[in-house]
Amino acid sequence: MAFIEAIPEEEAAGKIKDLYEASQENAGYIPNYLRLFSHRPEVYEAWDALLKSIRKHLRLRRYELVTLAAAKELDCTYCMLAHGSVFLNSGEVDEAQLIAIAQDYHNAQLAPDEVAIMDYVQKVIAHASAVTQADVDNLKQFGLSDEDILDITLAATARSFFSKTLDALSAEPDAKYMQLTPELREALIAGRPYVAEKPSTTT
Repeated sequence: MAFIEAIPEEEAAGKIKDLYEASQENAGYIPNYLRLFSHRPEVYEAWDALLKSIRKHLRLRRYELVTLAAAKELDCTYCMLAHGSVFLNSGEVDEAQLIAIAQDYHNAQLAPDEVAIMDYVQKVIAHASAVTQADVDNLKQFGLSDEDILDITLAATARSFFSKTLDALSAEPDAKYMQLTPELREALIAGRPYVAEKPSTTT
């Protein structure tokens, strides 16, 4: 359970009501991360706009690898489960490779440039002030441009905001992730344990 109370659907008004209704219509449920932002829906909308502006410059595969690397270093179980699910459903990886990526991406049959990107992302998250020109030049050896490196960095640092907000206030991963196999769920748990809430009976 989150450390702060969300605005319930029956009391929602204005922007958060619109966001709740859109999520219910598009996804069939209201995710707990959205409930967490219910007192400040304008912040969620700004975050969503920022994320879209970053993601449009990244292929799905690269974006998800960056996000998983960042979420793992941030110890964010919610983001690991969410983006692991997206990555798996995209068809870019199978379950065995996704488990390997979550456990140790260095031994997950990724391309050398992908491993280098994930190494860079984890250093950005862990010690951004320790990143050097050599780290950036290493990425350029794999053909990444300045624009590519900026996009990767933006995706990583934006994830830091979102993951830390969810974990600081203990947003629970949604019940739908219980549909993942136990092996995959276990591999994607990075920080807080995952104990799914009981599915809501309201619509």
